[in-house]
Amino acid sequence: MKVALAIHGGAWNVPDDELQDHQAGIARVLQHGWQLLAEKASALDAVTAVVRMLEDDPLFNAGTGSHLNRLGKVELDASIMEGDDLQAGAVAAVERIRNPVQLARAVLERSDHVLLVGKGARRFAREHGLPECRARDLLVGRARETYMRIRAGETDLIATEFAPSNDDPAAAGPEHMGTVGAVARDASGCIVAATSTGGTLDKYPGRVGDSPLIGSGTYADSQLGGASCTGWGEGIIRVVMAKSTIDRIAAGAGLDAAANAALQDLSRVGGRGGMILIDHRGQPAAAFNTPRMARGLACLEEGMRVGVDSSMETIS
Repeated sequence: MKVALAIHGGAWNVPDDELQDHQAGIARVLQHGWQLLAEKASALDAVTAVVRMLEDDPLFNAGTGSHLNRLGKVELDASIMEGDDLQAGAVAAVERIRNPVQLARAVLERSDHVLLVGKGARRFAREHGLPECRARDLLVGRARETYMRIRAGETDLIATEFAPSNDDPAAAGPEHMGTVGAVARDASGCIVAATSTGGTLDKYPGRVGDSPLIGSGTYADSQLGGASCTGWGEGIIRVVMAKSTIDRIAAGAGLDAAANAALQDLSRVGGRGGMILIDHRGQPAAAFNTPRMARGLACLEEGMRVGVDSSMETIS
């Protein structure tokens, strides 16, 4: 069966001076994940590995490099879903966990539940041997600086996370935003999707976005396809974007048509974001209505492609 991989580093206003770094970061992760699949790794292992790499890269807003909430704390969300048996695991508003996707997978494999939050999720992590880190280990200078600027009154930073600050749709704003995610189809035909995020700028303590919500930010069904979403979580939740896209594929829509229809739904509620997806035939795709989205797609027919703007380039 055809293997395929799609990854993203967030749909937002990626600044011009960060374009090359984002593309290079995505390319490095895509190459690693593609090699894993070529070596017959399971989709579950490949997706976990590449999302962990994205969480560990301070360039992206997940794990290391996440935003601070209104109280100056880092609260993380993540989910993972396996499409053969429709098993899923997720965590939300969890602190001091460097790789929340690993904790979400532990919930999938070792728990009777789908979603654990806050202190309960941390307790579960300790019980199952997942290491904690110091809160400051997840911070980078940019996140702390942005937090202080918002506290000083620059609330326009929040408004321009996903949309241009002027009338030029290609113009990128200066602030960092971006959920990360991956979808893979392995040699057995199993499709797995995962999503991880540090949330939005200045979010209220306890706020949970779409990333840990099965059906909204993440969904996988090996008979149909898988999706990982990114962007303004409140809008994505309202239109249940991941599952609605897979439902359109089930109804006969092509990948691009299904993704574009989902973005039209998102626009209906004033939302901005994007998604990656893979269908049951091993075809990957990506779509977004933000100025830019860091993404990588790999399949047997087209090789590995990466992009941040509208175009994508082939890599070796």
